[in-house]
Amino acid sequence: MKKNRLTNIFILLLLLTLVNSMFVPVFGFGPSNNNIYQGIDVSSWQGNINFSLVRQSGIDVVYIKSSEGSTYIDPYFEQNYNNAKANGLKVGFYHYVTARSTYQAKQQANFFARVISGKSVDCRLAMDFESFGNLSVSEINEISRVFLETLQDATKKEVVIYSNSYTARTILSSNLTIYPLWVANYDVSEPGGNGKWDTWVGWQYTSTGNVRGISGYVDRNQFTEDIFLSDNSELPPPTVDPEIPPDNNQTITYTVKPGDTLSEIALKYGTTVSNLVDLNNIRNPNLIFPGQILTINNSSGSSNANQTIYIVKSGDTLSHIALRYNTTVSSLVRINNIKNPNLIFPGQRIVIYSQFNVVDEGQNSCGKILYKIKYGDTLNGIALKYGTTVNAIVRLNDIKNPNLIYAGETIRISNCRN
Repeated sequence: MKKNRLTNIFILLLLLTLVNSMFVPVFGFGPSNNNIYQGIDVSSWQGNINFSLVRQSGIDVVYIKSSEGSTYIDPYFEQNYNNAKANGLKVGFYHYVTARSTYQAKQQANFFARVISGKSVDCRLAMDFESFGNLSVSEINEISRVFLETLQDATKKEVVIYSNSYTARTILSSNLTIYPLWVANYDVSEPGGNGKWDTWVGWQYTSTGNVRGISGYVDRNQFTEDIFLSDNSELPPPTVDPEIPPDNNQTITYTVKPGDTLSEIALKYGTTVSNLVDLNNIRNPNLIFPGQILTINNSSGSSNANQTIYIVKSGDTLSHIALRYNTTVSSLVRINNIKNPNLIFPGQRIVIYSQFNVVDEGQNSCGKILYKIKYGDTLNGIALKYGTTVNAIVRLNDIKNPNLIYAGETIRISNCRN
């Protein structure tokens, strides 16, 4: 009797396990088909590439960075495209998205389309959106949707989403699965599932690959044949989007949301707080209200025309970068939300809004004095020492808080007279 009871309990537990397993979702995640092509993706980071040797190394596909944001064109874009095509490689293009609004998403999609127009492309056009700042999950997905839809409409070509495995799993919406996925997942035998996409058309499996013809590391990928366009005819000239004026006098309206600040709005739209204050007759820059409608004109101040994305190199300091791009450490810290100005990393992307033209290192735009701040310095003390004023130093160096300067930062001191 006891033996029968134990047998019955065992059978019952087995049945419960089987029933429960029927309700556990299982997500398969593998290549979209079994025809695999070896690929790389490249940018100015790789410098000059010998694509003849790349092709001989067994590489079939090369994705080339064309652009970033709304003004930056990769300096090796044309060279990489021409040489890759000349050596019989299948070519795709990707754009690094920096948009912080759907308006900017449209701008950047149309910019991407303009940059690559007239080229013959073999692979889906790729959206590389991986740096989100303070955007919410819903904002990230809406920006992605608008960018992809705008790009498809402008180019009449299919697109693909490039994303790391974590972002695909935790941030991207299942609504975006209408677009195929090119997933980045390193040091694994196969990419991990995300519960949304059933398959991948591209897998970037390492960022430290080696390929003959390329000096240093390069991203290595596997692609399925579904990465290829159904129509690889020449990309058409871009259409004009009536919502995105072609000149720099871009005036739009923005409705303030709860939690917004003028500083964040200015950063999103590539303008300045002072410009917003003047344009909207705001008496107190620290007091704006949800529902308030602001007019934004990003043709002045820190516009996108003066936006640069800088990739930190080994040995760089914020002071060194600020000096080269005629801005300040204070400005870089504020714009990039850098917690420790003394701690930046090779490969880190830094957004630079410069109100000056870029100059050679060590050259003062007024031709007079460059001063390296020491511990214990104050702007008042520096101004007294060099016979100028705190206000003059603040204006010249775009210092937002005169009481907050950093040892090691290089500032400009002008004794030019108007």
